[in-house]
Amino acid sequence: MIGGRLRLRLRPRSFDVRRDEFRDIVNRSRDAVLLAAVTGVIVGLGVRGFEYLVIEVAYHWVLSTNIWLMAGLPVVGLLASSLILKYIGKGASGATTDEYLRAFHDRHHLLGIRPLIARLSASVVTLGSGGALGLEGPSLYGGATIGHSLQRRFPRLFRRSDHRTLLVAGAAAGVAAIFKAPATGAIFALEVPYRDDLARRMLLPALVASATGYFTFVSLSDTSPIFRVVDVPLFSLRDLLGALIIGVVAALGARLFAKMMKAAKAFSLRAIAIRVSLAGTGLVLLFWLSWVITGEHLTKGTGYEVITEWLIDPDLALWVIVAIFLMRCLSSAFTMAGGGVGGVFIPLVVGGAFTGRIVGEVVHPERYTLYTLLGIAAFLGAGYRVPLAAVMFVAETTGRPNFVVPALFAAVAAELVMGEQSITVFQRRPYERLDTDS
Repeated sequence: MIGGRLRLRLRPRSFDVRRDEFRDIVNRSRDAVLLAAVTGVIVGLGVRGFEYLVIEVAYHWVLSTNIWLMAGLPVVGLLASSLILKYIGKGASGATTDEYLRAFHDRHHLLGIRPLIARLSASVVTLGSGGALGLEGPSLYGGATIGHSLQRRFPRLFRRSDHRTLLVAGAAAGVAAIFKAPATGAIFALEVPYRDDLARRMLLPALVASATGYFTFVSLSDTSPIFRVVDVPLFSLRDLLGALIIGVVAALGARLFAKMMKAAKAFSLRAIAIRVSLAGTGLVLLFWLSWVITGEHLTKGTGYEVITEWLIDPDLALWVIVAIFLMRCLSSAFTMAGGGVGGVFIPLVVGGAFTGRIVGEVVHPERYTLYTLLGIAAFLGAGYRVPLAAVMFVAETTGRPNFVVPALFAAVAAELVMGEQSITVFQRRPYERLDTDS
């Protein structure tokens, strides 16, 4: 008893204070992880409903119509999207991933429910009518908004410097769900805010939300990879050289594509009548040009089918691949310029697949499937400045990890050649953070 009193007297008060602080941190961390898991479940349910409306209802109906209606429906989608953003969104922009990046870097930029409803509705009509953008942008933005809203309801569970925790977790869950790629979701949400850095402090909540979002989504659909590649041969030393070539070519292509998309975003601020009429005319012309050259509608939709069903044909002529590549890029730009809402992640993936196939036809034609995957990793990694997420994306969405070493070569080469360019202006260098409590 005397010994116990003596220890209490000798023990400094700071020990008790730090013990209480440590216990408080542990409790907050546990609550944050639980909320991240809840966020993932909610986002997974929402993304599954979003995909169902866009792909299984709207786009499936578009593909069942006659060719004349199919050619003109994207124009209707652009008009409807513009009107939704103007009247329901009260003039909201069509930005999705950019909104996540703005909220990440500026704690005072709030993601509201009304803009969320407007942007998701606009993306449904854009993508459901055949717009050449991706579902991942709205999914990421929707997840980030849900996480952001949940965190604002439970402010006591987070320190002031942790204001981004559920924002990042929700974004990670959205990407993980729509691509059925949990690791990609977490890495992309952490990697995309910065150039040459990661938002490491939110790693655990991002991983938990990605896992629960993925599990919820696949419980309502299936676990099959979105890109089913028939055969990816093992790489050789020659392919490492090819990977470096792909990295350089992909970075140059990504730089041009980034400038094209920035110009398209600027054009989307023009009057509705001007942008919809001009962009819609471009989309219709591209549709018919693709139909004349290939007999297929390769400029419509996200482009998944272009990669998995058309680009894997070993007998394609090189000039046809180049032509469709240019038309796909223009189609994405016209969709964005006309006021459409969607992501540019998948347009980068499609551009990378074409780039890899083109380089493969020159360097190693018999390994065109390997080079197609290397092109995806390099083009995507360069465009969004996310080399880790790009390599992980291809590994998870194909179920073929045997390309990872050359993919890293391609992604690093593309990152070096990309310079300061990016497809979004809202990325920062680590020292360019806008708030001081990071």
